[in-house]
Amino acid sequence: MLAAELDNIETLKKEVNISKILFQSASNEKKNAALENMIEALEKNRKKILKANELDLKSAKLLLDSGKMNISAYNRLKLDEDKFRDMIDGIRKVIQLEDPANKKVWAMRLDNGLDLYRQTCPLGIIGVVFESRPDVVVQISSLMVKSGNIVIMKGGKEAQNTNIILYETITKALNSTYGMPENVVNMILTRHGFQEILKLDDTIDLIIPRGSAEFVKWVQENTKIPVLGHSSGICHIYVEPTAKLDEAIKICVDSKVQNPSACNAVETILVDYEIKDKILPELVKKLQENGVEVRGCSECASMLPDIELADEDDWFTEYGDKIVSIKIVRGIYAAVRHINKYGSRHTDCIITEDKDIALAFSNNVDSANIFVNASTRFSDGFRYGFGAEVGISTNKIHARGPVGLEGLTTYKYLLYGKGQTVQEYCKGEKHFIHKRLI
Repeated sequence: MLAAELDNIETLKKEVNISKILFQSASNEKKNAALENMIEALEKNRKKILKANELDLKSAKLLLDSGKMNISAYNRLKLDEDKFRDMIDGIRKVIQLEDPANKKVWAMRLDNGLDLYRQTCPLGIIGVVFESRPDVVVQISSLMVKSGNIVIMKGGKEAQNTNIILYETITKALNSTYGMPENVVNMILTRHGFQEILKLDDTIDLIIPRGSAEFVKWVQENTKIPVLGHSSGICHIYVEPTAKLDEAIKICVDSKVQNPSACNAVETILVDYEIKDKILPELVKKLQENGVEVRGCSECASMLPDIELADEDDWFTEYGDKIVSIKIVRGIYAAVRHINKYGSRHTDCIITEDKDIALAFSNNVDSANIFVNASTRFSDGFRYGFGAEVGISTNKIHARGPVGLEGLTTYKYLLYGKGQTVQEYCKGEKHFIHKRLI
């Protein structure tokens, strides 16, 4: 349902509750058929979708030129042929994945004839609110269909033309799939509408916000519904003394430059004191050649007078742009302390050839994603092989890191007996054997 007006919320609430019941037990074959129809419909409407995005970009350019939109948001808004191809590839990956719902993943024989199973199941109804990126509509829809969840989305008004045609294309494809319930994918167009959705703690099982730290905080403060996500992406790379310097520079540049507006782009590079003279001049040179503004600690600035002096706020900042801060640290534990103090528990990396140091870093840094000798930009559901992601979570309860299909399911316990009663066990007439089956 495309709920454009506030007075449609009650109708939407009733309809998604009906669809939830019908959809939870959908077979993998039915869900994959729906996803295949999605691919076909998106390919068929490719030109219309890209044309709609051009309209959004035209309006966004006016905002960019007037300073009301930053370049990072503008770049996220753009849906080109490469992004379109990646959207389709993402759906194909999701089709290939195992159905995450209705699987028995653990079993215990409590006694002969009394077996307990833990079975996965969809979360139910999920609200997703996001800014700028229209390709999120496709990612979210494909993951929700595969996992058996109902979704209510609210995209940013800056991408409304693209979001609407993507939504209409997807829903027509789903509705043309035999046996699929209606209202699996839903979209809210107004801010007021989504504010009403945030009040539906009796209906919505989870809210996933994707946007700025301020935006995520606003969502958390305005709903009683559990919220999954990350508030910011302050990602670090620590270059340790045993690192291969050419490799370290390549990784740092890729982590910043490949997509500086992404939440997994590096924001602070920590360089060990022992190798500062060997790596800093070339590292800064390569970053600047790629258009990156470099800000450094006082020690860095004294070595390299052409960089900006960083202040305390820089260590707390997610730039989302071609800006990076560099700090010289003395040893791994100084790096770990800095990361755990200033980081956002998103993605942090060490570049080292010492396995023991790598292990110490991995064990002591409190982040959802910890990398050794690899770009922070690998922190992504598609690159992890999840097909796509609904977002990256820094939560420690339920799901952490890139959230794909498994993060969209929970579980329930199923107990199969043959007339047993608790009293029989309390009296000692029967005894538990607790034999693990799965």
